[in-house]
Amino acid sequence: MMEELRRKGEELAAVRLENKLLRLKLDALSRRMFGKSSEKLDAEQMQLLLDGIEELTLAEESAQQARPGKEPATAEAARERKPRIPEHLPVKEVFIDPEEVKACPEEWVHIGQEVTEQLEYTPASFERLRIIRRKYVRKDQRHLPPVVAPLQPCLQERCLAAPSLLAHSMVSRYRDHLPWHRLEGIYAGLGVEISRQTLANWSAMTAEACGLLMREIHQSVFASGYVQLDETPIEYLSPGHGQTKTGYLWVAHSPLTQETYFQWHTGRAALCLESLVPARFEGIIQCDGYAAYGSFAQSRGRAGTIRLAGCWAHARRKFFETATYCQDAAWVLLQIQEIYAVEEELRQARAGPEQRQAARAARSRPVVGHIYAKLEQWQQQRKHLPKSPTGVALRYAFNQRAGLEVFLEDGRVEIDSNLVENTIRPSAVGKKNWLFVGDAQAGDRAAAHYTLLDNARRAGADAYEYLKDLFMRLPSMTNQQMKEITPRAWMALRADQ
Repeated sequence: MMEELRRKGEELAAVRLENKLLRLKLDALSRRMFGKSSEKLDAEQMQLLLDGIEELTLAEESAQQARPGKEPATAEAARERKPRIPEHLPVKEVFIDPEEVKACPEEWVHIGQEVTEQLEYTPASFERLRIIRRKYVRKDQRHLPPVVAPLQPCLQERCLAAPSLLAHSMVSRYRDHLPWHRLEGIYAGLGVEISRQTLANWSAMTAEACGLLMREIHQSVFASGYVQLDETPIEYLSPGHGQTKTGYLWVAHSPLTQETYFQWHTGRAALCLESLVPARFEGIIQCDGYAAYGSFAQSRGRAGTIRLAGCWAHARRKFFETATYCQDAAWVLLQIQEIYAVEEELRQARAGPEQRQAARAARSRPVVGHIYAKLEQWQQQRKHLPKSPTGVALRYAFNQRAGLEVFLEDGRVEIDSNLVENTIRPSAVGKKNWLFVGDAQAGDRAAAHYTLLDNARRAGADAYEYLKDLFMRLPSMTNQQMKEITPRAWMALRADQ
Protein backbone atom coordinates (compact mmCIF):
# COMPACT_ATOMS: atom_id res chain seq x y z
CA MET A 1 0.00 0.00 0.00
CA MET A 2 2.85 2.41 0.80
CA GLU A 3 4.48 1.62 -2.53
CA GLU A 4 1.19 2.25 -4.31
CA LEU A 5 0.78 5.59 -2.52
CA ARG A 6 4.32 6.60 -3.48
CA ARG A 7 3.68 5.71 -7.11
CA LYS A 8 0.39 7.64 -7.13
CA GLY A 9 2.17 10.61 -5.58
CA GLU A 10 4.78 10.60 -8.34
CA GLU A 11 2.07 10.35 -11.00
CA LEU A 12 0.18 13.24 -9.40
CA ALA A 13 3.32 15.38 -9.31
CA ALA A 14 4.00 14.61 -12.98
CA VAL A 15 0.41 15.48 -13.90
CA ARG A 16 0.61 18.75 -11.97
CA LEU A 17 3.89 19.62 -13.70
CA GLU A 18 2.42 18.86 -17.11
CA ASN A 19 -0.70 20.85 -16.23
CA LYS A 20 1.41 23.84 -15.22
CA LEU A 21 3.39 23.73 -18.46
CA LEU A 22 0.23 23.47 -20.53
CA ARG A 23 -1.32 26.43 -18.71
CA LEU A 24 1.77 28.52 -19.35
CA LYS A 25 1.77 27.61 -23.03
CA LEU A 26 -1.98 28.26 -23.32
CA ASP A 27 -1.55 31.65 -21.69
CA ALA A 28 1.30 32.52 -24.04
CA LEU A 29 -0.76 31.41 -27.04
CA SER A 30 -3.76 33.45 -25.90
CA ARG A 31 -1.59 36.53 -25.45
CA ARG A 32 -0.12 36.05 -28.91
CA MET A 33 -3.54 35.66 -30.57
CA PHE A 34 -5.67 38.13 -28.63
CA GLY A 35 -3.26 40.34 -26.67
CA LYS A 36 -1.56 43.55 -27.70
CA SER A 37 1.03 43.10 -30.43
CA SER A 38 3.17 45.93 -29.11
CA GLU A 39 6.12 44.99 -26.91
CA LYS A 40 6.37 48.46 -25.44
CA LEU A 41 7.06 48.33 -21.72
CA ASP A 42 5.20 50.24 -19.07
CA ALA A 43 7.56 50.72 -16.13
CA GLU A 44 4.67 51.29 -13.74
CA GLN A 45 2.99 48.02 -14.70
CA MET A 46 6.26 46.13 -14.37
CA GLN A 47 6.81 47.60 -10.92
CA LEU A 48 3.34 46.53 -9.85
CA LEU A 49 4.15 43.00 -10.95
CA LEU A 50 7.43 42.99 -9.06
CA ASP A 51 5.64 44.20 -5.93
CA GLY A 52 3.37 41.17 -6.10
CA ILE A 53 0.10 42.77 -7.19
CA GLU A 54 -2.12 40.04 -8.60
CA GLU A 55 -4.92 41.99 -10.21
CA LEU A 56 -2.85 43.26 -13.12
CA THR A 57 -5.77 44.30 -15.26
CA LEU A 58 -7.14 46.73 -12.69
CA ALA A 59 -3.64 47.96 -11.97
CA GLU A 60 -3.05 48.62 -15.65
CA GLU A 61 -6.23 50.67 -15.93
CA SER A 62 -5.42 52.71 -12.83
CA ALA A 63 -1.83 53.25 -13.98
CA GLN A 64 -3.03 54.53 -17.34
CA GLN A 65 -5.48 56.90 -15.66
CA ALA A 66 -2.86 58.19 -13.21
CA ARG A 67 -0.07 58.53 -15.78
CA PRO A 68 0.62 62.23 -16.43
CA GLY A 69 0.31 63.55 -19.94
CA LYS A 70 -2.21 60.88 -21.00
CA GLU A 71 -5.31 63.00 -21.31
CA PRO A 72 -8.29 61.79 -23.31
CA ALA A 73 -8.52 63.03 -26.83
CA THR A 74 -10.57 66.18 -27.13
CA ALA A 75 -12.45 67.61 -30.08
CA GLU A 76 -9.76 70.25 -30.46
CA ALA A 77 -7.03 67.60 -30.58
CA ALA A 78 -9.03 65.68 -33.17
CA ARG A 79 -9.26 68.79 -35.33
CA GLU A 80 -5.48 69.22 -35.13
CA ARG A 81 -5.02 65.73 -36.57
CA LYS A 82 -6.94 66.59 -39.74
CA PRO A 83 -4.81 66.22 -42.87
CA ARG A 84 -3.21 69.33 -44.25
CA ILE A 85 -2.66 70.18 -47.89
CA PRO A 86 1.06 69.94 -48.73
CA GLU A 87 2.60 73.23 -49.80
CA HIS A 88 4.54 71.72 -52.71
CA LEU A 89 1.45 70.74 -54.72
CA PRO A 90 0.65 72.76 -57.86
CA VAL A 91 -2.20 75.23 -57.46
CA LYS A 92 -5.21 75.49 -59.77
CA GLU A 93 -7.25 78.59 -59.04
CA VAL A 94 -10.98 78.83 -59.71
CA PHE A 95 -12.61 82.28 -59.39
CA ILE A 96 -16.28 82.46 -58.44
CA ASP A 97 -18.12 85.79 -58.52
CA PRO A 98 -21.63 86.52 -57.24
CA GLU A 99 -24.41 86.43 -59.83
CA GLU A 100 -25.29 90.11 -59.28
CA VAL A 101 -21.69 91.13 -59.92
CA LYS A 102 -21.55 89.09 -63.14
CA ALA A 103 -24.78 90.81 -64.29
CA CYS A 104 -23.37 94.37 -63.88
CA PRO A 105 -19.59 94.19 -63.28
CA GLU A 106 -19.09 97.93 -63.91
CA GLU A 107 -21.14 98.75 -60.81
CA TRP A 108 -18.91 96.81 -58.40
CA VAL A 109 -15.43 97.26 -56.89
CA HIS A 110 -13.28 94.30 -55.81
CA ILE A 111 -12.20 94.79 -52.17
CA GLY A 112 -11.04 91.33 -51.08
CA GLN A 113 -11.62 87.60 -51.35
CA GLU A 114 -12.47 84.45 -49.39
CA VAL A 115 -10.14 81.53 -50.12
CA THR A 116 -11.08 77.88 -49.60
CA GLU A 117 -8.57 75.12 -50.37
CA GLN A 118 -9.38 71.50 -51.18
CA LEU A 119 -7.43 68.49 -52.36
CA GLU A 120 -8.33 67.56 -55.93
CA TYR A 121 -7.47 64.33 -57.69
CA THR A 122 -7.18 63.67 -61.41
CA PRO A 123 -7.56 59.95 -62.26
CA ALA A 124 -4.77 58.24 -64.16
CA SER A 125 -5.12 57.94 -67.91
CA PHE A 126 -3.44 56.23 -70.84
CA GLU A 127 -1.95 57.98 -73.84
CA ARG A 128 -0.99 56.55 -77.19
CA LEU A 129 2.66 57.40 -77.68
CA ARG A 130 3.56 57.42 -81.34
CA ILE A 131 7.28 57.75 -82.06
CA ILE A 132 7.73 59.09 -85.59
CA ARG A 133 11.23 59.04 -87.04
CA ARG A 134 11.12 60.98 -90.28
CA LYS A 135 13.41 60.06 -93.15
CA TYR A 136 15.43 62.60 -95.15
CA VAL A 137 17.48 62.69 -98.35
CA ARG A 138 19.67 65.47 -99.64
CA LYS A 139 18.06 67.61 -102.32
CA ASP A 140 21.11 67.37 -104.55
CA GLN A 141 21.82 63.68 -103.81
CA ARG A 142 18.48 61.94 -103.92
CA HIS A 143 20.10 58.77 -105.18
CA LEU A 144 21.78 58.19 -101.78
CA PRO A 145 20.06 56.16 -99.00
CA PRO A 146 17.82 58.23 -96.73
CA VAL A 147 18.87 59.10 -93.19
CA VAL A 148 16.68 58.45 -90.16
CA ALA A 149 17.21 59.14 -86.47
CA PRO A 150 18.02 55.98 -84.49
CA LEU A 151 15.49 54.74 -81.98
CA GLN A 152 16.80 55.35 -78.49
CA PRO A 153 17.52 51.95 -76.89
CA CYS A 154 14.98 51.21 -74.16
CA LEU A 155 12.87 48.36 -72.89
CA GLN A 156 9.93 49.43 -75.04
CA GLU A 157 11.61 47.76 -78.01
CA ARG A 158 10.61 44.44 -76.49
CA CYS A 159 6.98 45.23 -75.67
CA LEU A 160 4.27 47.79 -76.28
CA ALA A 161 4.67 49.32 -72.81
CA ALA A 162 6.62 52.56 -72.54
CA PRO A 163 8.99 53.01 -69.56
CA SER A 164 6.32 55.06 -67.78
CA LEU A 165 3.80 52.20 -67.93
CA LEU A 166 6.42 49.65 -66.88
CA ALA A 167 7.38 51.84 -63.91
CA HIS A 168 3.77 52.33 -62.81
CA SER A 169 3.01 48.61 -63.08
CA MET A 170 6.05 47.59 -61.02
CA VAL A 171 5.36 50.21 -58.35
CA SER A 172 1.73 49.13 -58.14
CA ARG A 173 2.69 45.49 -57.75
CA TYR A 174 5.75 45.59 -55.51
CA ARG A 175 5.28 48.76 -53.48
CA ASP A 176 1.49 49.08 -53.34
CA HIS A 177 1.12 45.25 -53.33
CA LEU A 178 -1.66 45.05 -55.92
CA PRO A 179 -2.15 41.54 -57.38
CA TRP A 180 -1.85 41.30 -61.15
CA HIS A 181 -5.54 40.54 -61.60
CA ARG A 182 -6.49 43.66 -59.66
CA LEU A 183 -4.12 45.80 -61.73
CA GLU A 184 -5.59 44.17 -64.83
CA GLY A 185 -9.03 45.34 -63.71
CA ILE A 186 -7.79 48.88 -63.04
CA TYR A 187 -6.33 49.16 -66.52
CA ALA A 188 -9.51 47.71 -68.01
CA GLY A 189 -11.49 50.42 -66.23
CA LEU A 190 -9.31 52.98 -68.01
CA GLY A 191 -10.15 51.44 -71.37
CA VAL A 192 -7.03 49.31 -71.98
CA GLU A 193 -7.09 45.51 -71.89
CA ILE A 194 -3.79 44.15 -70.51
CA SER A 195 -3.87 40.56 -69.26
CA ARG A 196 -2.27 39.54 -66.00
CA GLN A 197 0.02 37.19 -67.94
CA THR A 198 1.32 40.14 -69.94
CA LEU A 199 1.92 42.09 -66.75
CA ALA A 200 3.84 39.15 -65.28
CA ASN A 201 5.94 38.94 -68.46
CA TRP A 202 6.77 42.64 -68.12
CA SER A 203 7.89 41.97 -64.55
CA ALA A 204 10.19 39.19 -65.75
CA MET A 205 11.59 41.42 -68.50
CA THR A 206 12.40 44.34 -66.20
CA ALA A 207 13.90 42.08 -63.53
CA GLU A 208 16.15 40.42 -66.11
CA ALA A 209 17.24 43.79 -67.47
CA CYS A 210 18.29 44.87 -63.96
CA GLY A 211 20.59 41.87 -63.42
CA LEU A 212 23.85 43.86 -63.53
CA LEU A 213 22.36 46.55 -61.32
CA MET A 214 21.36 43.91 -58.76
CA ARG A 215 24.95 42.67 -58.73
CA GLU A 216 26.20 46.20 -58.08
CA ILE A 217 23.78 46.73 -55.17
CA HIS A 218 24.65 43.29 -53.78
CA GLN A 219 28.36 44.12 -53.67
CA SER A 220 27.72 47.55 -52.17
CA VAL A 221 25.61 46.16 -49.32
CA PHE A 222 28.29 43.72 -48.17
CA ALA A 223 31.23 46.07 -48.78
CA SER A 224 30.68 47.77 -45.40
CA GLY A 225 31.71 44.64 -43.47
CA TYR A 226 28.59 44.72 -41.29
CA VAL A 227 25.16 43.53 -42.41
CA GLN A 228 21.89 42.41 -40.87
CA LEU A 229 20.17 39.32 -42.30
CA ASP A 230 16.64 38.02 -42.03
CA GLU A 231 14.21 35.87 -44.00
CA THR A 232 10.45 35.56 -44.40
CA PRO A 233 8.33 32.72 -45.87
CA ILE A 234 6.35 33.27 -49.08
CA GLU A 235 4.17 30.67 -50.75
CA TYR A 236 4.69 29.84 -54.43
CA LEU A 237 2.82 27.60 -56.85
CA SER A 238 4.22 24.16 -57.56
CA PRO A 239 3.74 23.48 -61.30
CA GLY A 240 1.67 20.44 -62.16
CA HIS A 241 0.33 19.89 -58.65
CA GLY A 242 -2.03 22.83 -58.14
CA GLN A 243 -0.58 23.32 -54.68
CA THR A 244 1.77 25.79 -53.05
CA LYS A 245 5.18 25.29 -51.51
CA THR A 246 7.05 27.54 -49.12
CA GLY A 247 9.89 29.66 -50.38
CA TYR A 248 11.85 32.34 -48.53
CA LEU A 249 12.71 35.93 -49.27
CA TRP A 250 16.12 36.62 -47.72
CA VAL A 251 17.13 40.19 -46.95
CA ALA A 252 20.55 41.75 -46.33
CA HIS A 253 20.65 45.29 -44.96
CA SER A 254 23.68 47.48 -44.30
CA PRO A 255 23.02 49.88 -41.39
CA LEU A 256 26.16 51.83 -42.32
CA THR A 257 25.17 52.63 -45.91
CA GLN A 258 21.39 52.17 -45.55
CA GLU A 259 21.26 49.86 -48.59
CA THR A 260 19.26 46.67 -48.91
CA TYR A 261 19.45 43.57 -51.07
CA PHE A 262 16.69 40.94 -51.46
CA GLN A 263 17.27 37.39 -52.68
CA TRP A 264 14.79 34.58 -53.26
CA HIS A 265 15.28 30.91 -52.39
CA THR A 266 12.94 27.94 -52.35
CA GLY A 267 14.44 26.81 -49.03
CA ARG A 268 15.72 28.05 -45.70
CA ALA A 269 18.85 25.95 -45.25
CA ALA A 270 22.31 27.30 -44.53
CA LEU A 271 23.17 26.59 -48.17
CA CYS A 272 21.06 29.62 -49.17
CA LEU A 273 23.49 31.87 -47.32
CA GLU A 274 26.35 30.72 -49.56
CA SER A 275 24.87 32.62 -52.50
CA LEU A 276 23.55 35.52 -50.42
CA VAL A 277 26.83 36.29 -48.63
CA PRO A 278 29.75 36.92 -51.04
CA ALA A 279 32.57 34.41 -50.87
CA ARG A 280 35.12 37.05 -49.83
CA PHE A 281 32.98 38.68 -47.18
CA GLU A 282 34.67 39.19 -43.81
CA GLY A 283 32.92 40.97 -41.00
CA ILE A 284 29.86 40.92 -38.74
CA ILE A 285 26.48 39.43 -39.54
CA GLN A 286 23.65 40.37 -37.19
CA CYS A 287 20.73 37.96 -37.12
CA ASP A 288 18.29 36.10 -34.90
CA GLY A 289 18.93 32.73 -33.27
CA TYR A 290 18.07 30.58 -36.30
CA ALA A 291 20.53 27.65 -36.37
CA ALA A 292 21.34 28.06 -40.09
CA TYR A 293 23.32 31.22 -39.37
CA GLY A 294 25.54 29.45 -36.87
CA SER A 295 26.10 26.52 -39.22
CA PHE A 296 26.99 28.88 -42.03
CA ALA A 297 29.44 30.91 -39.91
CA GLN A 298 31.25 27.72 -38.87
CA SER A 299 31.20 26.08 -42.30
CA ARG A 300 34.34 25.28 -44.25
CA GLY A 301 35.88 28.39 -45.74
CA ARG A 302 33.79 30.71 -43.55
CA ALA A 303 34.99 29.87 -40.05
CA GLY A 304 37.08 32.66 -38.59
CA THR A 305 35.96 35.25 -41.15
CA ILE A 306 32.41 35.85 -39.91
CA ARG A 307 31.28 36.93 -36.47
CA LEU A 308 27.61 36.66 -35.53
CA ALA A 309 25.96 39.46 -33.58
CA GLY A 310 22.75 38.74 -31.70
CA CYS A 311 19.49 40.63 -31.49
CA TRP A 312 18.28 41.92 -28.12
CA ALA A 313 14.79 42.43 -29.52
CA HIS A 314 14.42 38.66 -29.99
CA ALA A 315 15.74 37.98 -26.49
CA ARG A 316 13.41 40.59 -25.02
CA ARG A 317 10.44 39.17 -26.92
CA LYS A 318 10.78 35.78 -25.28
CA PHE A 319 10.75 37.32 -21.79
CA PHE A 320 7.89 39.62 -22.78
CA GLU A 321 5.69 36.61 -23.58
CA THR A 322 5.90 35.40 -19.98
CA ALA A 323 6.29 38.66 -18.06
CA THR A 324 2.62 39.02 -17.06
CA TYR A 325 2.81 36.10 -14.63
CA CYS A 326 6.54 35.77 -13.95
CA GLN A 327 8.28 38.34 -11.75
CA ASP A 328 11.72 37.20 -12.89
CA ALA A 329 10.86 37.81 -16.55
CA ALA A 330 9.47 41.23 -15.64
CA TRP A 331 12.73 42.05 -13.87
CA VAL A 332 14.74 41.07 -16.96
CA LEU A 333 12.54 43.30 -19.10
CA LEU A 334 13.22 46.27 -16.86
CA GLN A 335 16.97 45.69 -17.16
CA ILE A 336 16.74 45.45 -20.95
CA GLN A 337 14.71 48.64 -20.92
CA GLU A 338 17.67 50.41 -19.30
CA ILE A 339 19.93 49.25 -22.14
CA TYR A 340 17.48 50.54 -24.72
CA ALA A 341 17.25 53.85 -22.88
CA VAL A 342 20.99 54.30 -23.43
CA GLU A 343 20.54 53.52 -27.13
CA GLU A 344 17.74 56.06 -27.41
CA GLU A 345 19.94 58.79 -25.93
CA LEU A 346 22.75 57.92 -28.34
CA ARG A 347 20.34 57.94 -31.27
CA GLN A 348 18.97 61.36 -30.37
CA ALA A 349 22.51 62.70 -29.98
CA ARG A 350 23.46 61.16 -33.35
CA ALA A 351 26.50 59.64 -31.71
CA GLY A 352 29.18 58.06 -33.88
CA PRO A 353 30.65 54.56 -33.45
CA GLU A 354 33.35 55.69 -30.99
CA GLN A 355 30.88 57.58 -28.80
CA ARG A 356 28.49 54.66 -28.82
CA GLN A 357 31.20 52.20 -27.87
CA ALA A 358 32.34 54.38 -24.96
CA ALA A 359 28.80 54.95 -23.64
CA ARG A 360 27.94 51.26 -23.91
CA ALA A 361 31.10 50.26 -22.07
CA ALA A 362 30.35 52.65 -19.23
CA ARG A 363 26.58 52.22 -18.90
CA SER A 364 25.28 49.17 -20.79
CA ARG A 365 27.97 46.59 -20.03
CA PRO A 366 27.33 46.60 -16.25
CA VAL A 367 23.60 46.07 -16.87
CA VAL A 368 24.25 43.17 -19.24
CA GLY A 369 26.61 41.62 -16.70
CA HIS A 370 23.99 42.01 -13.98
CA ILE A 371 21.39 40.30 -16.18
CA TYR A 372 23.52 37.26 -16.88
CA ALA A 373 24.63 36.99 -13.26
CA LYS A 374 20.98 36.74 -12.24
CA LEU A 375 20.20 34.28 -15.06
CA GLU A 376 23.05 32.02 -13.92
CA GLN A 377 21.75 32.16 -10.35
CA TRP A 378 18.27 31.08 -11.47
CA GLN A 379 19.75 28.31 -13.57
CA GLN A 380 21.79 26.94 -10.66
CA GLN A 381 18.72 27.09 -8.41
CA ARG A 382 16.65 25.33 -11.11
CA LYS A 383 14.05 27.98 -10.44
CA HIS A 384 12.31 27.69 -13.82
CA LEU A 385 11.30 24.54 -15.64
CA PRO A 386 13.32 24.02 -18.85
CA LYS A 387 10.19 23.62 -20.99
CA SER A 388 8.30 26.53 -19.46
CA PRO A 389 8.17 29.84 -21.40
CA THR A 390 10.55 31.44 -18.91
CA GLY A 391 12.90 28.45 -19.14
CA VAL A 392 12.86 28.73 -22.94
CA ALA A 393 13.68 32.45 -22.67
CA LEU A 394 16.59 31.68 -20.32
CA ARG A 395 17.98 29.04 -22.65
CA TYR A 396 17.77 31.42 -25.63
CA ALA A 397 19.58 34.16 -23.70
CA PHE A 398 22.38 31.77 -22.71
CA ASN A 399 22.77 30.31 -26.21
CA GLN A 400 22.97 33.78 -27.75
CA ARG A 401 25.15 35.39 -25.08
CA ALA A 402 28.26 35.75 -27.25
CA GLY A 403 26.27 37.38 -30.02
CA LEU A 404 24.26 39.60 -27.68
CA GLU A 405 27.46 41.11 -26.28
CA VAL A 406 28.96 42.04 -29.66
CA PHE A 407 27.25 45.45 -29.69
CA LEU A 408 29.17 46.30 -26.49
CA GLU A 409 32.49 45.81 -28.28
CA ASP A 410 31.80 47.45 -31.65
CA GLY A 411 30.14 50.86 -31.87
CA ARG A 412 28.99 50.21 -35.44
CA VAL A 413 26.74 47.34 -34.40
CA GLU A 414 23.11 48.03 -33.54
CA ILE A 415 21.53 46.64 -30.39
CA ASP A 416 19.04 44.62 -32.44
CA SER A 417 18.18 43.68 -36.02
CA ASN A 418 14.99 45.73 -36.16
CA LEU A 419 16.28 47.65 -39.17
CA VAL A 420 16.25 44.58 -41.39
CA GLU A 421 12.97 43.39 -39.88
CA ASN A 422 11.39 46.73 -40.74
CA THR A 423 12.70 46.29 -44.27
CA ILE A 424 11.11 42.89 -44.67
CA ARG A 425 7.84 43.79 -42.95
CA PRO A 426 6.09 45.41 -45.98
CA SER A 427 6.15 42.05 -47.78
CA ALA A 428 3.62 40.82 -45.22
CA VAL A 429 1.12 43.31 -46.66
CA GLY A 430 1.73 41.84 -50.09
CA LYS A 431 1.20 38.27 -48.87
CA LYS A 432 -2.23 39.25 -47.57
CA ASN A 433 -3.15 40.66 -50.98
CA TRP A 434 -1.69 38.25 -53.53
CA LEU A 435 -1.33 35.24 -51.14
CA PHE A 436 1.42 33.55 -53.20
CA VAL A 437 3.72 34.09 -56.20
CA GLY A 438 3.11 32.29 -59.47
CA ASP A 439 6.19 30.07 -59.47
CA ALA A 440 9.73 29.83 -58.15
CA GLN A 441 11.05 32.18 -60.86
CA ALA A 442 8.47 34.79 -59.85
CA GLY A 443 10.22 34.97 -56.49
CA ASP A 444 13.43 36.10 -58.21
CA ARG A 445 11.52 38.86 -60.00
CA ALA A 446 9.93 40.00 -56.76
CA ALA A 447 13.33 40.10 -55.02
CA ALA A 448 14.78 42.31 -57.77
CA HIS A 449 11.94 44.81 -57.65
CA TYR A 450 11.83 44.84 -53.84
CA THR A 451 15.54 45.70 -53.90
CA LEU A 452 15.04 48.62 -56.28
CA LEU A 453 11.99 50.05 -54.53
CA ASP A 454 13.33 49.75 -50.98
CA ASN A 455 16.62 51.40 -51.90
CA ALA A 456 14.74 54.16 -53.74
CA ARG A 457 12.67 54.77 -50.61
CA ARG A 458 15.75 54.92 -48.40
CA ALA A 459 17.48 57.32 -50.80
CA GLY A 460 14.45 59.61 -50.77
CA ALA A 461 13.78 59.09 -54.49
CA ASP A 462 10.34 58.99 -56.06
CA ALA A 463 9.87 55.32 -56.95
CA TYR A 464 7.94 55.97 -60.16
CA GLU A 465 10.36 58.61 -61.47
CA TYR A 466 13.37 56.46 -60.63
CA LEU A 467 12.06 53.32 -62.36
CA LYS A 468 10.88 55.31 -65.36
CA ASP A 469 14.33 56.82 -65.86
CA LEU A 470 16.00 53.48 -65.12
CA PHE A 471 13.98 51.55 -67.71
CA MET A 472 14.66 54.23 -70.29
CA ARG A 473 18.44 54.43 -69.80
CA LEU A 474 19.38 50.91 -68.70
CA PRO A 475 19.60 49.19 -72.14
CA SER A 476 22.24 51.63 -73.39
CA MET A 477 24.42 51.58 -70.25
CA THR A 478 27.63 49.60 -69.79
CA ASN A 479 28.70 47.48 -66.84
CA GLN A 480 30.92 50.26 -65.54
CA GLN A 481 27.99 52.68 -65.51
CA MET A 482 25.86 50.60 -63.13
CA LYS A 483 27.23 52.57 -60.17
CA GLU A 484 25.69 55.71 -61.65
CA ILE A 485 22.15 54.33 -61.74
CA THR A 486 21.76 52.86 -58.24
CA PRO A 487 19.00 54.66 -56.29
CA ARG A 488 21.49 56.33 -53.98
CA ALA A 489 23.72 57.56 -56.85
CA TRP A 490 20.67 58.59 -58.90
CA MET A 491 19.33 60.71 -56.05
CA ALA A 492 22.75 62.22 -55.29
CA LEU A 493 23.11 63.32 -58.91
CA ARG A 494 19.77 65.12 -58.78
CA ALA A 495 20.68 66.80 -55.52
CA ASP A 496 23.78 68.29 -57.18
CA GLN A 497 21.84 69.59 -60.16
